[in-house]
Amino acid sequence: MNVKEALHARRSVRAFLPRVPEAAVVRSMLHSAARAASGGNLQPWRVTALTGTPLAHLLAAVAEAEPQDGPTGTSYPPSLWEPYRSRRFENGEDLYRTLGIAREDKPARLAQLGRNGEFFGAPVGIFVSVDTRMGLAQWTDLGIYLQSLMLLAVEQGLATCAQGYWRRFGDTVATQLALPEGYAVAFGVALGWEDTSAPINQLRATRADPGEWLDLQGF
Repeated sequence: MNVKEALHARRSVRAFLPRVPEAAVVRSMLHSAARAASGGNLQPWRVTALTGTPLAHLLAAVAEAEPQDGPTGTSYPPSLWEPYRSRRFENGEDLYRTLGIAREDKPARLAQLGRNGEFFGAPVGIFVSVDTRMGLAQWTDLGIYLQSLMLLAVEQGLATCAQGYWRRFGDTVATQLALPEGYAVAFGVALGWEDTSAPINQLRATRADPGEWLDLQGF
């Protein structure tokens, strides 16, 4: 599998099998992803991977916690504008449609949202944290690490789902992970083997036509 094939194969999976990937495979992916580009070679990521009892304890603590308010608990800018609002709306509608959840069925939608807090049943939960003194450039580095990790997972036949959701419970997660003072959770990643029989995994998100965002000059 080459990089282009991995890019096209990667997608957000929201239902997993209970089978746990081998520790050596997970460790190798987490290590290799650290070859990601990093401005000034700061390598600002701090990575924690959990499975088994440690993961169960963390999920139980989050289930009892109240979500945080404010910008740390959100993934999108307020009052999204076009074309981003329509893209997000379409994605949400397509996702709930795979589950047969109607737009007006708010309890069912909230229940599905809550599945984020279970890593969608993935046997491995990964948290990437960062020193809060870091800036936008270092958060960009985190994104490059994340993409590298997800492509490495595809190479291994594994599935992932990147989740900004965990910032809603950042304080609880930081306590459970015993993060150093001044560190905060940037995002989580569900990792495992895809449950190909799950209806939600039939979702295929669209991509905007390059004409909407690509500008080639001098070619």
